[in-house]
Amino acid sequence: MQFLAVYILEAHPSDVWQMESNIKQGVVFRSPQNEQERDELAGTCVRKLGIKFPAVVDGFSNATEKAYTGWPDRIYLIDTSGKIVFKSKPGPFGFKPELLAAQVSRLLPD
Repeated sequence: MQFLAVYILEAHPSDVWQMESNIKQGVVFRSPQNEQERDELAGTCVRKLGIKFPAVVDGFSNATEKAYTGWPDRIYLIDTSGKIVFKSKPGPFGFKPELLAAQVSRLLPD
């Protein structure tokens, strides 16, 4: 089983709109203008959030975000055949770890 974080669009870019909580937490970034800037910003976010599992970056075409409705953030569980077997409510407030854990348990062999 593998877990991946997928960096998609910047949630609250300073050049579009900003949340006060982002300012207080020092996570104020403008929208990336190219793939290199997106990669660099994704790396910064992974480090600031302390993500300890592999992270990948959606391309500038936003194909992953469009295919999986990644915005606002969600948690997906995809089985070995590529089928989505769990999709969380929008996060972070819609995340229910116990529902994900139940689905993972169903997929793991006894």
